Amino acid sequence: MPNLTKRVVDAAKPQEKLSFLWDDALKGFGLQITPAGVKSYVLAYRTEAGRTRRMVIGRHGELAPDQARKLAAAKLGEVRMGRDPAAERQALRAAETVADLLDKYLAEHVEVHNAATTLVHATRVVEKVLKPRVGKIKLTSFGRADVVKLHRALADTPRQANLALAILSKAFNLAETWGIRPENSNPTRLVKRYAETQRERFLNMNELARLGAALDEAEAKGLPWKVKAEGAALKHLAKGTDARRAAVSAPGIAAIRLLLLTGARLSEVLELKWNHVDAEAGTVAFPARKGGGRRAHPVGAGALAVLAGLPRRGQWVLPRDADPKRHVSKEVVENAWQRIRAHAGLEDVRLHDLRHTVGTFAGQAGSNAFLISHLLRHSNLTMTNRYVSPDADPIRVLSDAVGARIEAGLKGEKAPAEVIELAAAKRNRRPRREPEQG
Repeated sequence: MPNLTKRVVDAAKPQEKLSFLWDDALKGFGLQITPAGVKSYVLAYRTEAGRTRRMVIGRHGELAPDQARKLAAAKLGEVRMGRDPAAERQALRAAETVADLLDKYLAEHVEVHNAATTLVHATRVVEKVLKPRVGKIKLTSFGRADVVKLHRALADTPRQANLALAILSKAFNLAETWGIRPENSNPTRLVKRYAETQRERFLNMNELARLGAALDEAEAKGLPWKVKAEGAALKHLAKGTDARRAAVSAPGIAAIRLLLLTGARLSEVLELKWNHVDAEAGTVAFPARKGGGRRAHPVGAGALAVLAGLPRRGQWVLPRDADPKRHVSKEVVENAWQRIRAHAGLEDVRLHDLRHTVGTFAGQAGSNAFLISHLLRHSNLTMTNRYVSPDADPIRVLSDAVGARIEAGLKGEKAPAEVIELAAAKRNRRPRREPEQG
């Protein structure tokens, strides 16, 4: 067998079948030639278990013979240490990727244990943010440096960066539980999250009045156009302000009222069916806080009045005008909101800020975090605590009321009437009827 030099390799001719030229300087190192003439450097060896392996080192042209020989010698060193480099390479190629883990996380954890809206949001982050950036990386090689690089790439959007990090953290914790990764190997550990600026926007009483007037006007006669025409173009417009109005979606208006009167999320209102509403008990069955079906949730008289005023055109509380078999779309409600908020002079208020308004008003009324979390169906109190302020006047009023009751007890007097009436109301409350599922 000759030494594999560039001259020898260049002169080697393809055969009808796969052929080999073996180097006499390094045992097991050789040149593989396909019938098509493709030349590759290979290494043949025997494992400790006695199995014969052959692996490709690299193609001729990309590697010179001496370079390939050095790489082959290094692989032989691994073999002498008891390793099997060919099997390790094969296992790495077959290994799951980060994308595989994220798919498993969504299907076997989020879809099973979380609410439908959580699945939607998590899927969006996985598909739009994580997979394009780190999805192809093998699980076995994904490390903290990859996490830091990803997090820094998203630094301009701190909330999205932290959300992506949180999803990765949970997915890699589950990878350890499922036996896919070694214990204590989560690469997100010690990666510090970015500080986020909370956007706190809620309506005050004056703004609520303007919103109420805009809703009433939209409901009664539509809203004025936004006229941008100038000069000669103005003469083609309809005469009179009443003629320059356009109707606003009735389901859109109703959705906005329900958002403000229940503190519900937009998806929860859109997906309401009539069998979720129990007018007699005064409840609406909203999705449970952590998935697992729906639970009856008390709502106020205002929300019940809105529901009572809606026509029934099928199973949906807010059906589409053209297709009652489907609920009204998010886009229709968003469009209605854009017009109504502009007319009310509330351009900076988002639909979700109506939910913030409900939480803020509850906190100002003296409610504690536990009650507000149930009102808004938060999954944890961390989300609720922003609404609870120890400096709020109603908290002091509540503290005074409790103190008055204790003082009355110490003096052997009766408790204040409002406390007794509240206790009686609790005893006389009607039993809650479980909602139908659907």
